[in-house]
Amino acid sequence: MSSCLRLQLALGVLVLALTGVAVRGELYTALAEMEELLETESVLISNLEGYIRVQEDRLSYLKNKMDEYQREHADAASDITAYVSNPINAYLLTKRLTTDWRQVENLMGHDVGTDFVQNLTQYRNVLKFPSDEDLNGAAVALLRLQDTYQLDTSSVARGKLNGIQYSTAMSSDDCFELGRQSYVNRDYYHTVLWMNEAMSRMLEEPHNQTQSFTRADVLEYLAFSTYKQGNVESALTMTNELLQLLPNHERANGNKKFYEKEIAHLKELQKMKGDDGTDEMPVSDLPVAKSDPGVFDMTERKAYEMLCRGELKPSPSELRPLRCRYVNNNVAFLRLAPLKLEEAYMDPYIVIYHDAMYDSEIEIIKRMARPRFRRATVQNSVTGALETANYRISKSAWLKTAEHRVIGTVVQRTADMTGLDMDSAEELQVVNYGIGGHYEPHFDFARREEKRAFEGLNLGNRIATMLFYMSDVEQGGATVFTSLHAALWPKKGTAAFWMNLHRSGEGDVRTRHAACPVLTGSKWVSNKWIHERGQEFRRPCDLTADHGDFAI
Repeated sequence: MSSCLRLQLALGVLVLALTGVAVRGELYTALAEMEELLETESVLISNLEGYIRVQEDRLSYLKNKMDEYQREHADAASDITAYVSNPINAYLLTKRLTTDWRQVENLMGHDVGTDFVQNLTQYRNVLKFPSDEDLNGAAVALLRLQDTYQLDTSSVARGKLNGIQYSTAMSSDDCFELGRQSYVNRDYYHTVLWMNEAMSRMLEEPHNQTQSFTRADVLEYLAFSTYKQGNVESALTMTNELLQLLPNHERANGNKKFYEKEIAHLKELQKMKGDDGTDEMPVSDLPVAKSDPGVFDMTERKAYEMLCRGELKPSPSELRPLRCRYVNNNVAFLRLAPLKLEEAYMDPYIVIYHDAMYDSEIEIIKRMARPRFRRATVQNSVTGALETANYRISKSAWLKTAEHRVIGTVVQRTADMTGLDMDSAEELQVVNYGIGGHYEPHFDFARREEKRAFEGLNLGNRIATMLFYMSDVEQGGATVFTSLHAALWPKKGTAAFWMNLHRSGEGDVRTRHAACPVLTGSKWVSNKWIHERGQEFRRPCDLTADHGDFAI
């Protein structure tokens, strides 16, 4: 290794050691942290370049020595007696086979890359490296995007998202690993999709020397996954194809016997059902009523995904009364600088404020939040404890009002926009969504059965939500209200506001909402959740209708 490169790498390690510590796991849950992985990759590339360079120098030296020895040996072979009778030749031959060959032998046995391998060990202590959990999380996120936005497998493999080319194509190895991760998660549907794509790409890459799998590997995954999906005959066909490649494959031979037995059993059952193959007990075609608005059933999932794709929209009659206007909310300062309000939905009343947060404020809030990011949590409805969940993929940080002038300004602006007391509001929560980051349908308020929710705060239920959008999002990332068929699309600097509770104190189940997966781009938001305590005179309790009654 050159002294210059050694010094450069040593300084790099020193600077990293002074500025950070290794963080592993859950990097995929926030794009802000995923960006740092490119720095890790840059250092590793430099290290690999150095390793290859010293190896090439070693091989070049050995090749030159080999050429020199071959020339001398060819001269000697033409007349061996004459060659060795020359005392100089005799000396040089002896030297070549003692000191010279000893030097060559030492160089062949010496691993000149040891320093670079040691660098890798040091880097793992000071740089951010993704874990196996991150790999699985990133794979699941990509599959979530594929399902939600109905993306074609081959298009995704070519680097296209919704028809837009964003990246280079995936290799057959990339597709195979995505299929393998699906298999590990027992997601046999996506295993079949991506193993088939791996097979197709493998045929398109006949000269790929770095391929980590074989056709037989793909067939084995496909056969079992197809069986798990209920197609035993296709599983048997693929297993027979696998056995043509590897006749002594022990697991495949065992599976073949099992599939054949299953097919014979299914044929027996078919005979028992009758010629038409129908079941003896007819299945009711009556619709299944949805009893619990807190349950994320298939009907709501379909609405959620359609809203995320922009396929479900409010009806013309629901859109007709919506207006945009300037408002001052009876705040003296706002008479000079009124707020820009856009009505998004009338009942429940949901509004969007424009220019609710400025770029300079956003950058300060982001800078304060980054070092504090932790995996976003949800509250266990039974125990009240905070815990991570795979239906909420993001990282969050909490900022106190007194920490910075900008936080205080944003909180005061929230009070002006809502007409509510901020003393009972939670701290400002800043959120950055990760790869395919999302938050499935949920309520911001605690329902009756969630007895221990917010018990540590002693501020009552969450009466209202203010959601600030701190970035534009290229594709995806909408906030959708599944029962209203309404979607709010992120626009930097805007803020959405709605009441979570009726005046009676009961939760408004129509405010159930979700954050759609981020398809491309980075989504930053911040939440200000406002609680009941202190709002008694600002929003008195009542049993009458409460549509559009906050300070507008």
